[in-house]
Order: sequence, then structure tokens, then C-alpha cells
Amino acid sequence: MSVFFGDWHALLVLLIAGFLPNEVWRMLGLWLGGGVDESSELLVWVRAVATAILAGVIAQILVQPPGALASVPDWLRYGAVAAGCVAFLATRRSIFSGVLCGELVMLAGKWWLG
Repeated sequence: MSVFFGDWHALLVLLIAGFLPNEVWRMLGLWLGGGVDESSELLVWVRAVATAILAGVIAQILVQPPGALASVPDWLRYGAVAAGCVAFLATRRSIFSGVLCGELVMLAGKWWLG
């Protein structure tokens, strides 16, 4: 192939081992979940549990940061999360704008700190 795409063997392995198995489960989920009522008590509970798990993981990463995030001061991490939450709420609950604002605050803070 070209220098940009790299070795075609690696792309083939990525397609076979990464993409195709995931797509099978996604299509099966679409097929089986097509007629499920989203307001049923079971799905409301599943959504609540998934949200709680995600909040716990985010809180753990925020309080006990792994890897390179540990070099960022606490006040900058908490400030980036607060700015992201404000942007999320200010833009009619746009996840993209919340994440983008938090990342921009984090990058600006790291740049400012040197």
C-alpha cells in the first residue's frame, strides 16, 4: 500500500479481529432491541445503573488520576470538569460542547503552567 496506510496485513488483522466481531454484536442488538419500549422499568433501571457506573469511573479518574493525568494539578482537573459541566448545561445538554470545553481548559491550563 502506501506509507500513509502502513502494512496491509495490519489493516486486515484490525478488520478481522477488531471491526467484524463488534459489528456482529451491534447488528444483533439492533435486531433484538428494535421493538423494546424505552420507557419500560427494566430499561430505566439499566440506564440508571450504567450512568452510576460511568459516574463512578469518572470520579475515580478525577480523584486518583492514572498515568500522565497525575501530573496535572488537582485544581486544573476539577476546573476542567466544572467548565465542561457548565458548557454542557449552557448548550442545551450538548455532550460534544461539554467535552470540548473541558479539554480546552485542560490544554490551556497545561500550556499556561509550562
